[in-house]
Amino acid sequence: MYIDIVPNRHSQPAILLREAWREQGKIKKRTIANLSGWPREQVEALRRVLRGDYGAAAAAELELERSLPHGAVAAVLGTIGKLGLDEVISAKRCRERDLVVGMIAERLLHPCSKLATARLWSSCTLASELGVGDADADALYAAMDWLVSRQARIERKLAARHLGEGRLVLYDATSSYYEGRTCPLAEWGHNRDGKKGKKIVVYGVLTDGEGRPVAVAVYGGSTGDPTTVPAQVEKLRGRFGLERVVLVGDRGMLAETRLSDLRSHPGLGWITALRSVAIRELVDSGSIQMSLFDERNLMEITSPDYPGERLIVCLNPLLRAERGRKREELLRATEKELAKIALAVSRRKQKVMRQDEIGLRVGKVLNRWKVGKHFILAIEDGRFAFRRAEAAIGAEAALDGLYVIRTSEPESRLSAAEVVRSYKDLSAVERLFRTLKGIEIKVRPIFHRDANRVRAHIFICLLAYYVEWHMRRALAPLLFDDEFPDRERDPVAPAQISDHAQKKKRRRQTSDGLPLHSFDTLLHELATLTRNTCRFPNSPSFTQLAKPTPLQAKAFELLGVCCQ
Repeated sequence: MYIDIVPNRHSQPAILLREAWREQGKIKKRTIANLSGWPREQVEALRRVLRGDYGAAAAAELELERSLPHGAVAAVLGTIGKLGLDEVISAKRCRERDLVVGMIAERLLHPCSKLATARLWSSCTLASELGVGDADADALYAAMDWLVSRQARIERKLAARHLGEGRLVLYDATSSYYEGRTCPLAEWGHNRDGKKGKKIVVYGVLTDGEGRPVAVAVYGGSTGDPTTVPAQVEKLRGRFGLERVVLVGDRGMLAETRLSDLRSHPGLGWITALRSVAIRELVDSGSIQMSLFDERNLMEITSPDYPGERLIVCLNPLLRAERGRKREELLRATEKELAKIALAVSRRKQKVMRQDEIGLRVGKVLNRWKVGKHFILAIEDGRFAFRRAEAAIGAEAALDGLYVIRTSEPESRLSAAEVVRSYKDLSAVERLFRTLKGIEIKVRPIFHRDANRVRAHIFICLLAYYVEWHMRRALAPLLFDDEFPDRERDPVAPAQISDHAQKKKRRRQTSDGLPLHSFDTLLHELATLTRNTCRFPNSPSFTQLAKPTPLQAKAFELLGVCCQ
């Protein structure tokens, strides 16, 4: 017997169960049943049975009890294992280590509170993979306390891996807002998140020259960024045992007071930048001659005001044009609001507007757009006039696109171009902060009441970024990320993505025809690879992994981990 499909000209084909035999050299057929009304899957199962494939009949009785997302879990845990991060946390496996690894993975898979973590990580295979399905929020808090007690040891191991004598160390600090009033670290300070009425927590991150995180320190919200530098220097020299490193920090971080402290450590070099006031002084003194930039965009100078230092002066024409455009927009927006105030003052005839009332309204406008220094104001009772301070605007415009990098490193160690590139590498730390605060890891908002719990929470987020950093590098062919950045390009000119990356973005797919993703959407795609619990009637259940798609298979190949 066999299944025969007979086409019909004006209707669906007939699906017939037939029997055939040979009689006197001719093939005879007989129709046993018309299966046209059967579901396609049922017809296919019968076809396989007739061919002797009895597994199809068994599959018809197979029951799927549960299906859990597994691919993203396998990718993250596999990367953690490949990096040996679990052994960095604790050389010997224990329940606390498994809980910490689970919290690190969950920050990448589904960032949420610790209470939600304990409830949600059984909705994928993460809890079963680590054997922590019975853990509640209290167990996670205890594991956080255990982690923070080992933080110094863990950071020392990471520093031994990624830092070394004479290498660059990037450092920057940021803040995140705090929900509540009980944590002693939460204080009023400069809120970079723009959350009004919220106290903040400050934390500084040390990375290697490529932006790979190594250590983090958490401070009270009122702590100024420059005051955190001495502790980082002590960490580099004392805890990590490094005598010769080059610390890279922005102009706000490595202020003159901090540089005085760094000079007391002969083996510690540094790279930072000058503020605009100092640049103006160099231009006025003749140390910087703008005419020299007609044919080049970088030159190295010395100044008696900065003995023993190298000053690399850079001029970016595109940055100059952008700053001029932005200034003009701010000036026009301010003029528009000031004109409204002037009109309101002129209309008040019966009861003139007093000088203090005018000043209050003008102050709000100037504080909003931050260009008050470019206006000359005349405020009296019943009178308000304003005009642009053209001389001040021209003086500032002359410095547009101009910046000066200063360093203690001699040319024999770092060329002028390398110094500029090293300073611009601070963008890697800024990228780290954006990732921590963005949708991928969500370091904020912070709810923990205990200071050590806050420190543990931020440390877990940092370790999650450590895993993501390595995953991004491995998965770059499937992401929109640039796989081949040009490190030898002009250090002053704006960064340009490679031709290969431009081609990827235009096509939105790889050369193999696979769709490109962001890191977040790729993890979601991997999560569709499920681990299924199945059973036959009257038989014990068993697990079966779904077949990976070509994209999923390629991702696991690039990561070098197994999807099982």
